[in-house]
Amino acid sequence: MAASNNKKAKNTIIDWIEYRLPIFGFLKHTGEYQVPKNLSYAWNFGSLAGLMLIIQIITGLFLAMQYTPHVDLAFSSVENIMRNVNYGWLIRYAHAVGASMFFIVVYAHIARGLFYGSYKYPREMVWFMGIAIFLIMMATAFLGYVLPWGQMSFWGAKVITNLFSAIPFVGEDIVIWLWGGFSVDNPTLNRFFVLHFVLPFAILGIVLIHVVALHVHGSNNPTGLDIKSKKDTIPFHPYYTVKDFFGFGVFFLIYFYFIFFAPNALGHPDNYIPANPLVTPAHIVPEWYFLPFYAILRSIPDKLGGVIAMFGSILILFALPWLDRSPVRSGEYRPLFKWFYLAFIIVVFILGYVGGSPAEEPYITIGQVCTVLYFAYFLIVLPFLPKIEKVKRLPESIAAAYAKSHK
Repeated sequence: MAASNNKKAKNTIIDWIEYRLPIFGFLKHTGEYQVPKNLSYAWNFGSLAGLMLIIQIITGLFLAMQYTPHVDLAFSSVENIMRNVNYGWLIRYAHAVGASMFFIVVYAHIARGLFYGSYKYPREMVWFMGIAIFLIMMATAFLGYVLPWGQMSFWGAKVITNLFSAIPFVGEDIVIWLWGGFSVDNPTLNRFFVLHFVLPFAILGIVLIHVVALHVHGSNNPTGLDIKSKKDTIPFHPYYTVKDFFGFGVFFLIYFYFIFFAPNALGHPDNYIPANPLVTPAHIVPEWYFLPFYAILRSIPDKLGGVIAMFGSILILFALPWLDRSPVRSGEYRPLFKWFYLAFIIVVFILGYVGGSPAEEPYITIGQVCTVLYFAYFLIVLPFLPKIEKVKRLPESIAAAYAKSHK
């Protein structure tokens, strides 16, 4: 009798909370959430990106407790974290390497979406939220790169913020506003620190909207087909949670390798030299994850044109649902598209290599050619390829494709 009363009281509490904040209903929905049964490991990158966002926020909070946003003390405070704070070296390396790992999984996530047509009807809002996350990620990473106040931090901030001076009429005023004065100095570092601290929480908010939008129409899948019956789906838990955790294990092996054995391999050695406004580095480059866009910026001789091309190379992703006119979502059934997609990925890698190379020949010409090819993929290939492409026959359903692949 007492056990029955306790159970009744417990259910009453749960019902009281559920009526006002349906958190238990959401957990139940997550456990019963149905997803296509043919998702591959390429779908792990979304959950890996969410995991890395949490790691970056947690490690960033601990670093902010010890960091001093002042031009005379910033570099020393980072060294203090590395040398004197208990496990400060681990937290700092986890955060610095984590930024690179975050971009790797996000780039893989975007590449998967580009190949399987995850931006097409009815998932346009999922795609738009994803690109918005990517843009804020880039801004956050740039702001964070400035905080150690090394040589590359200072000169990178000066070069990138100076790009806004190319905007007609108001450009110079925008640069002064960004700097908080007439040069990159203490006010610049202070505002960059505050923005770098706040923006990850904005990313977290948009990620939640991204996930909600995803749950409206469900995940895309390798066939690109819509779900037609219960035979096409399986519960997310335990089938894909197990798959995700396996992916986490593989990912952490790579992540921990860089943290413990090659923590500085993905950074620039000049950033271990204190910032000196009187000494310009021989070759100013951003972090590796910005290099393709930096190459596009440099490939245009005109400053304003370069800025427009650089931002346009990212903003054009918002137009993909209308640029790609093929009625078939998945690249698996588009023979010609596969080759153009592969060529596009190669072009992006070449742009990354060119962006990290000196601004001289033959890198200038290669960068210009690859910039043309980059935009041609979106503006010429995707709109006109469906007119000449003969697609493969689509399977009858997700279940039929799954049964065939596991026969």
